Amino acid sequence: MAVWVGLGLALGLWVWAARGATAAAEYYAAYVLEKSLSVDNIFVFIIIFSELHIPAARRKRVLWFGVLGALVFRAIMIGAGVALIQRFHWAIYLLAGLILLAAGRLLFGAEQERRVVEEACNVCNTWIARFVRVSPVIIGDRFWRRENGRRVATPLLVALVMIETTDIVFALDSVPAVLAVTRDPMIVYTSNVMAMMGLRSIYFVLADTLTHLRFLRQGLAIILLFTAGKMLASDWIQISPLQSILVIGVVLLATVGASVWAPSPARPAKSAGPAPVPATKSVAP
Repeated sequence: MAVWVGLGLALGLWVWAARGATAAAEYYAAYVLEKSLSVDNIFVFIIIFSELHIPAARRKRVLWFGVLGALVFRAIMIGAGVALIQRFHWAIYLLAGLILLAAGRLLFGAEQERRVVEEACNVCNTWIARFVRVSPVIIGDRFWRRENGRRVATPLLVALVMIETTDIVFALDSVPAVLAVTRDPMIVYTSNVMAMMGLRSIYFVLADTLTHLRFLRQGLAIILLFTAGKMLASDWIQISPLQSILVIGVVLLATVGASVWAPSPARPAKSAGPAPVPATKSVAP
């Protein structure tokens, strides 16, 4: 994680040298915003891996391909978003509306989101199984295996498709939010790339810690409300990138501090669920 954070900060210095202090401030503001919002992805990743019974040793490959796919989808969405704003000024209000919906989801939709993901993770009955045959057996790092002479998907492929699908939904939140900071396509995309490339490392470092940050989702919602307000008021009030960084940093620090001082109450033990999938076979790919 430290390597990717260091690269992200170093790229900001290059932007400063190549394009000036204003562009660098926009990059850092976009990077910090995207980095903080990407933490919400990890909550969903935890649920997906848990419900699909993916062993920890098999998650790295899934996350790696998930990040690569996300970079492609986000490039498309960033290009479309910038083009839309440049062509139609009223599009900023549409994007601000998406940000407000995302804030509402974080504030009021946590349990519903959890239930939806958990119900969608029945490995052999997911919507993915309508298109390909799915086996509950995991074999090494394979996304596909042979079963009775037929090619079938493993739970790793199901996890990958679900991660890619949920990231598209999250991109509808984060891309408009970053466009509230800057509309420079290069800065928007590079900040997304650097934030997303470190996501896999962040997952393994913070997966166990995030569940203890009781107020994190509320903090992220406040950040989204701030960016939506900034976008809506952009014709009358100019908020500098440095001011954006300060607001985001203060909210995140307050969120972590409040979570430390008022930790989540212990949850009741989870009732016994369905039988786990068959044990992972140690078969060479």
